[in-house]
Amino acid sequence: MASASAVGAAAGAPARVGVVQMTSVGDVDANYATCSRLTKEAAASGVKFLCFPEVFSFIGSKDGESVKLAEPLDGPIMQRYCSLAKESGMWLSLGGFQEKGPDDSHQYNTHVLIDDSGKVRSSYRKIHLFDVDVPGNMVYKESRFTTAGDTIVAVDSPFGRLGLTVCYDLRFPELYQILRFKHQAQVLLVPSAFTKVTGEAHWEILLRARAIETQCYVIAAAQAGKHNEKRESYGDSIIIDPWGTVVARLPEHRRYNWLGILYFMFVLVFFLPQHYVKQQIHWMHLIKETSWLQIGSPLDLQLQILICQKLRL
Repeated sequence: MASASAVGAAAGAPARVGVVQMTSVGDVDANYATCSRLTKEAAASGVKFLCFPEVFSFIGSKDGESVKLAEPLDGPIMQRYCSLAKESGMWLSLGGFQEKGPDDSHQYNTHVLIDDSGKVRSSYRKIHLFDVDVPGNMVYKESRFTTAGDTIVAVDSPFGRLGLTVCYDLRFPELYQILRFKHQAQVLLVPSAFTKVTGEAHWEILLRARAIETQCYVIAAAQAGKHNEKRESYGDSIIIDPWGTVVARLPEHRRYNWLGILYFMFVLVFFLPQHYVKQQIHWMHLIKETSWLQIGSPLDLQLQILICQKLRL
């Protein structure tokens, strides 16, 4: 890092961060019991900020199940997690909660941030929905039961300014550029439930790319293992620094099917060349946030996979 100069520093003393890897099932109470146990374990280890993966509270096996269970953020399910945060004295990042949507047929896929007093500090509704036909796997149509959000969210915390995203958002770099250079995010949170197929292909490289191009820390809590007969997640919860280096990761034999917590002593330090900042600021001036969704949309995932398969032949 000799070629880079520090342009930001730690917001306070070092903090112990925990990243949860779990296998959610179609039982809200069972998932809460798992989350509660892991939260108490993390608190006993001195964790001040604990990050859970997408769909931490429920993964169904039938279409529309989660919509029937969806609740507003002040409903009983989220209130249990607010109480858990307060009792444990830590911040919780809860990625991918089934928030009640605009009508009875739709929900929001919402990343909720709770502070150590048990208050919902902020929330972000997933913008990019996972509508993909994965060859040899299955068809995913998240938009069938989920309404996309339309607001980019960054929020201050004792651990730096946090940029909130969810899973498939990871494939849209413009979102992360806007979080970093317009909303001044310092840490990007990416709670996820990548499929086994897409995770093997792109999980690590996408996370490292987002870290490098924004010069932010990236914290990615992941679902792992088989949830039911229809769904299996990739796993590999991970923390990456602004240089693109993996600074915390589970051992390989636990990486893809293990339930537990990845611990890391977090110190917020940035290394960003001044000319890079100026270039990015100039680039951001050329983009109006109202049109960012149409800029540089990624190649259709199904087409990406088909191309990769052809190249292997």
